[in-house]
Amino acid sequence: MEQLSERKMKILQAIVANYLETGEPVGSRTISKYTDLNLSSATIRNEMADLEESGYIEQPHTSAGRIPTDAGYRVYVDQLMQERDNEVEEMRQEREGLLERVDRMEVMLKQVAKVLAYNTNYATMITAPQFQDIRVKFLQLSMVDEEHILAVIVVDGNIIKNQLITVEEPLANDEVLKLSILMNSFLQGASLRDINIEMIQTMKVQAGIYADVLDRILNGVVEAVKSADERQIYTSGATNILKYPEIGDIEKTSVLLEALEDKNILNQLADETLNSNEKGIQVYIGGEAPVQNMQDLSVVTATYELQEGAKGTIGIIGPKRMDYKKVVKTLKELTVELDEIFNKKEK
Repeated sequence: MEQLSERKMKILQAIVANYLETGEPVGSRTISKYTDLNLSSATIRNEMADLEESGYIEQPHTSAGRIPTDAGYRVYVDQLMQERDNEVEEMRQEREGLLERVDRMEVMLKQVAKVLAYNTNYATMITAPQFQDIRVKFLQLSMVDEEHILAVIVVDGNIIKNQLITVEEPLANDEVLKLSILMNSFLQGASLRDINIEMIQTMKVQAGIYADVLDRILNGVVEAVKSADERQIYTSGATNILKYPEIGDIEKTSVLLEALEDKNILNQLADETLNSNEKGIQVYIGGEAPVQNMQDLSVVTATYELQEGAKGTIGIIGPKRMDYKKVVKTLKELTVELDEIFNKKEK
């Protein structure tokens, strides 16, 4: 079989697709409306004649229409599968690229929500993993000016929190370094429950004349850990819902858009998923939705997990005529990839 030009390939694809849809022989006039080639019917007839001569299409009877042969079907299927494989590979590389480009968890999760919304054409939400007892992994101090020290605190899940600490007089770089080493020696691997009065007093004694500075930094560390322990929720694609006419009612749309911005509602959805006895993917259709504001929709959720046992929730929200097969497959792949990403980061 000859190698088809791009124009012939598009015409063949249009013939096969139209025939699969209607079951009727396809004529040149139909093809002229079916493709974006902007060709005349005469030009299309000439191309169809070449395709017929090459064995890709045939004329079943004396009508002007053509139908695909087995060879024509084969070209169509091979091209379709190649495009699908390329799409899957691009999606995989795009998601894997998140790991290479992003170190901070919150930035990565925002991008995951955005990519997921783009790939599914629905609204999406994702929560950062919550830890039962979040711990400090690392602390770094540096003078930013004569009156302020910047404390960069890294906690479980590589969540990074910055705290600006006011000091009464500037510290030399070697003194700041000593404070960093001292605080790391006590705080690495410690949770808030571990930071007791005895630990604080011992640290202050070792800090000497900088005990007051250490106390201020320690207060900043406690605030950072508490902040990191709050559930973070990221959403994307809310306006995708507007594309579906069955949700076109202005009142319904406004309620839904408000729900996708309401952290209390999204927290309720996340809690329902995490606390459910059902394992794996969960599908809520219409009235099954755990939150009233989403009972005109379908919601598909899943969980992912870090090595330490922290869990997060992913949700896809769309119309009841959602492409469930695609959504479930996407969520299964994504939860596996997130597990691998976070576990790899931890290692």
